[in-house]
Amino acid sequence: MPTLDIHHADNLPQLEQWDEGSFELIYIDPPFNTGREQSQRRLKTVRDDTGDRTGFGGHRYRTEEIGRQAFADAFDDYLAFLEPRLRQAHRLLTPSGSFMLHLDYREVHYAKVLLDGIFGRDAFVNEIIWSYDYGGRTKKRWSPKHDNILWYSRTPGQYTYRYDDIDRIPYMAPGLVGPEKAARGKTPTDSWWHTIVSPTGKERTGYPTQKPLGILERIVRVHSDPGDTVLDFFAGSGTTGEAALKHDRNAVLIDDNPEAIAVMVERLSRFEPVVHHDDDQRATA
Repeated sequence: MPTLDIHHADNLPQLEQWDEGSFELIYIDPPFNTGREQSQRRLKTVRDDTGDRTGFGGHRYRTEEIGRQAFADAFDDYLAFLEPRLRQAHRLLTPSGSFMLHLDYREVHYAKVLLDGIFGRDAFVNEIIWSYDYGGRTKKRWSPKHDNILWYSRTPGQYTYRYDDIDRIPYMAPGLVGPEKAARGKTPTDSWWHTIVSPTGKERTGYPTQKPLGILERIVRVHSDPGDTVLDFFAGSGTTGEAALKHDRNAVLIDDNPEAIAVMVERLSRFEPVVHHDDDQRATA
């Protein structure tokens, strides 16, 4: 059975403790430096004739907040925050390991220049664009509806890429390729269309900035082998861990937010996680 270790800790000193070449795949989704607090409220509705909303059949309901999760997402010097952690990611990869950095338009260009200096420009493999179509739209510019994932290899030209494990997607014009190809579907390019986590779906944990399991499953299946160990040191809601464990990889997750730890422990309880606290006390969840 794959193993799961969850560390409640500041990630930098934790990363510095591990041996070089400990992980075959590292994916991180750090704060995006949006300049504001990221939060997610959990609500429930209660029948109330004087409530604040109208539901099915014209009945009135009252909205109640039953919980809220949040973290600050603003840094005076974002690259100074990222750089030592990116250097540790480079050190901790195996010679054929891959590193994935998930950001958005605010910082991705600066981060790529930084990564070129750490990994080397010839270690850059792809910039993956994850596009989604949900939420409000601005009338002042083209609405930003994509994130960026930068893929670097530890050693230029040496990395895991399990082509046969890529999920296939429908052709946009199936009539042009014939019934056999249309039935098989095509492999995605470096532009991935995938919905966000539904606000009302079963996958939703309520943690702010939760990423879809489908995106992480694709990354894990293609960029690591069964039995490998996957690291996410901005683990948040634990999506990377679930993707890894579902596909017979081991997972190591780090986060310094106690709310994130609670979400991960509950979400991943079926995998029997071992939780390590930053005071070195060890407990089995």
